[in-house]
Amino acid sequence: MRAKLEPLAGALSSLTPAPQHPALRFLVTALRERHGDCVAAVLFYGSCLRGGDPFDGLVDLYLVVDHYRCANRTWLKALWNRLLPPNVFYAQFPYEGRVLRCKYAVLSRADLSNGCSRRWFHSYLWGRFSQPTAIAWARNDALHEEVTGSLAEAIYTFLERTVPCAARRGDIESLWSGALRLSYGAELRPESGDRAGQLARANRDWYLQVTTAVAPLLSGATQLDAHGNYRLNHRARQQRRCRLAWKLRTVLGKLLSVARLLKALFTFDGALDYAAWKLERHSGQRVEVPERVRRYPLIFVWGLFWDLYRRGIFR
Repeated sequence: MRAKLEPLAGALSSLTPAPQHPALRFLVTALRERHGDCVAAVLFYGSCLRGGDPFDGLVDLYLVVDHYRCANRTWLKALWNRLLPPNVFYAQFPYEGRVLRCKYAVLSRADLSNGCSRRWFHSYLWGRFSQPTAIAWARNDALHEEVTGSLAEAIYTFLERTVPCAARRGDIESLWSGALRLSYGAELRPESGDRAGQLARANRDWYLQVTTAVAPLLSGATQLDAHGNYRLNHRARQQRRCRLAWKLRTVLGKLLSVARLLKALFTFDGALDYAAWKLERHSGQRVEVPERVRRYPLIFVWGLFWDLYRRGIFR
């Protein structure tokens, strides 16, 4: 499949170029110095990529590393990174009189490759990397090609596992907004209910181009015209299997989300404060972390989870 996706992989760099912002280059260099020669590539995604301004919120990055032990300060963090990837970290640096903030996830080259392929049942990685992602830095041309191959495969996997659930006719925005809702619904997320629709509208041209490239490779007949209107010819059995699979992913994803939140209590410095900041940013509601949760997180964090869920801050 990688060979068939080479045209899309080759086009991704031009479709999603990394912003040539000096603050982003500074940030990438600082993180490479922090983790040393272990870093193979740095991926840039999220709202700051869409806006092009690294100071507009929190820069979201993935550090793709050769292996986990060299990327983590302790063997225990490396073990958690391997068992339940990725590990997530927060960093901030002064830059020209301003503060540059970022959240970065550490993921091995092997897990990036596997997580973007159909070998992974859950959408955590292939769902995330099916959206616009720029390669901010790669160690060499071979690694750049390896990473773009994984990103192209993520797009193929995402569409292969969501298109059978879609209506038989529609446009590119409805196709992707519905697909993104499936992926978001398989995690605990603080975004508003229309987040998928907002992303589909904001990145319409990008989604149209990548879908056009992938459509001939998808199972079943998928027709897409130059205006972004599509027609599907999937059997009812395929649609039932797709919907069942996403019900299973939703249950599994909620459990994995809770597991990752608990893991972050031990691997993510400032995890509680970062989580509160992100929940407030997306929900518009005040989130306070009680002192008892800070002191004894494993005992009292469950009550905090339930309160936030009950208030509708994440779903």
